[in-house]
Amino acid sequence: MKIEIAENAGFCYGVMRAIEIANRALKEYKSLYSFGPIIHNPQVVEEYEKKGLKVIETLDEADGPVLIRSHGVPPKVYEDIEKRGLKVIDATCPFVKEAQRYAKQLYDEGYKVVIFGDNEHPEVKAHLGYTNYTASVINSPKTAASIKASRVGVVCQTTQSVERFGLTIGELAKRIRELKVFNTICDATEKRQEAAKELAKRSDIMIVIGGKNSANTRKLYEICKENSRNAYHIETEIELEKNWFDGIENIGITAGASTPSYIIERVYKAIRDIVNG
Repeated sequence: MKIEIAENAGFCYGVMRAIEIANRALKEYKSLYSFGPIIHNPQVVEEYEKKGLKVIETLDEADGPVLIRSHGVPPKVYEDIEKRGLKVIDATCPFVKEAQRYAKQLYDEGYKVVIFGDNEHPEVKAHLGYTNYTASVINSPKTAASIKASRVGVVCQTTQSVERFGLTIGELAKRIRELKVFNTICDATEKRQEAAKELAKRSDIMIVIGGKNSANTRKLYEICKENSRNAYHIETEIELEKNWFDGIENIGITAGASTPSYIIERVYKAIRDIVNG
């Protein structure tokens, strides 16, 4: 029986940076408000709420400094915070910031901006704001057919599937006269997906750890499901079931960018206890 954790599993740079910024701010301010969950991991969000980081959905709920989460926000949110005389603590991932700059650049240059990503994801909603809400959102080669403009500029949600992005760009290239593409998928996302894919190929079962609301974890799960005999998406070790491991020789574990190392370790130990019975 072999249990292996994929390389690059767990916290990415942007998430670690957001957590560090939150930790420093919590030491400095008595009250701190996060505009939406700081990251897409319920366990971490709950932990930081206990430390004093209150999650809000509207600025009416804030009467102190406002933390901008790693996914970023539209420009108007910054303006509204400043109008209220509140301090902005910006924890937007630098790679997300880069995608925002490209989205604005393409919009300013007169391109029809296309965002490759999930329509309801907070990062995508933020990108839309940098195009004055004129961009179209697509997430597959099939949806590329909806884009009819002759000059198209593309940016990507940083946690998207590299493979699906490439296929979608291929479809756009068939019908768009002028196509300008910024591949803004984070390098860490690409490495995490590739490592998960390779581990899945040599594993009988893959355990994918991360928030059920985490887009990048869902992408990992899809990749693992396509490349391994069995795959399960869990948030914590409590969800593990003994029968999953019956007759299994090779067990692989990976985790999304918002999954802390202590949860990965707990899952690893729980699986080890199950198989050693």
